[in-house]
Amino acid sequence: MKTIPRDKVIFHMDGDAFFVACEVAKNPALRGRTVVTGEERGIVSALSYEAKALGIVRGMPIFKLKKEFPNVLILPGDYASYAKYSNDMFQIVRRYADDVEEYSIDECFAELTGLDRTLRMTYLQIAERIKREVVSELGLSVSVGLAPTKVLAKVASKWKKPDGLSVIEKKTAPEFLSKTPIEKIWGIGPQTSKFLKSRGIVTAQDFVGKNISWVKENLSKPYEIIWLELNGVYVLEIDPEPKTVYSSVQKTRTFHPPTNDKNFLLSQLSKHIEEACAKARHYKLVPRKISFFLKTQNFRYDAFSAVLSSPTNAPETLISLARKYFSKMHRPGVLYRTAGVTLQELAPESVSQADLFGETDKARKFETIHKQIDSLEDKFGKRVVYLASTHKALKRKVKGTEADEVDRNLLFL
Repeated sequence: MKTIPRDKVIFHMDGDAFFVACEVAKNPALRGRTVVTGEERGIVSALSYEAKALGIVRGMPIFKLKKEFPNVLILPGDYASYAKYSNDMFQIVRRYADDVEEYSIDECFAELTGLDRTLRMTYLQIAERIKREVVSELGLSVSVGLAPTKVLAKVASKWKKPDGLSVIEKKTAPEFLSKTPIEKIWGIGPQTSKFLKSRGIVTAQDFVGKNISWVKENLSKPYEIIWLELNGVYVLEIDPEPKTVYSSVQKTRTFHPPTNDKNFLLSQLSKHIEEACAKARHYKLVPRKISFFLKTQNFRYDAFSAVLSSPTNAPETLISLARKYFSKMHRPGVLYRTAGVTLQELAPESVSQADLFGETDKARKFETIHKQIDSLEDKFGKRVVYLASTHKALKRKVKGTEADEVDRNLLFL
């Protein structure tokens, strides 16, 4: 007798206001308060649901937040503790599922197919149990979705937040998708949403209702995959392998008033390099390439990039490059409003190889020193030690300083 294949059961878990939730877990006295994180970045990077209710949004400049909402509690980000909570959260999921994909710092997918028999629990009971253990052991609230595909599981986990648990089956999917705006579907960005809406496709169900030939004719391959997944066809597989290569880490800051002061601009770049390197060290990564830029009042970018002969996450080497090539992007008399740094082509520290001129050994000595400094900062707070080249940027605490873009942090966002 032929066996009828069972539908896949995909679990998706999404942390609720994760960074702030970690702060509350560390200090329960913050529960119910209006809290945001991002003090060290100059912008709101995460916020509690109480803060959202006031109309505060991610990316809001801290100086503006203080002016408009003086009673909000503003905290610096503690990314080391967020990473630990993230790891602990995913380990709870691994108690039940072997195949777990860490999608971001506060999101994961897992395949539960067949585990109802193994664990002698329904899929809903498994999901409820994971939620309970995350709350009881870590003090974190999460929202969970169960569905036959990854895209539908994302719809389910977003359906009810915070602390939600929703199940989407093939037969019930139209009910959910007819109430889900097309721009809320994972993988469909603003430009594609605009195009689809111009064709009368407003909800996810409108998209599902289109013939596959129409999708192939009007959209690229990734959207065909999304269409199939929304129709309950399992295409996107769970990838349990940990990431070893990341795209980039960016640090950027807008300042007022704009300036042409070379020393100040170099100090800003130095500060960003130090911060970006610290984050790379935390994840044991090194960049193969670095890019620097200055942005004018007219939003013109002056930039340069350099390929590193020896990848390193020690800032001294990278700051030397910034000084060496600064004149290639700095224009006399032009007022700049933003400085930024991007570490690119990140890879594990193990990729570094020795060179013929001793630069690798020199960089390793600096890296060892900075790892000691990282340990000190874990104990005593940030900026207990910093490079002299960064001093001018730290000394000038200008009212109106804001981040120009959200930092592209590893695993985050």
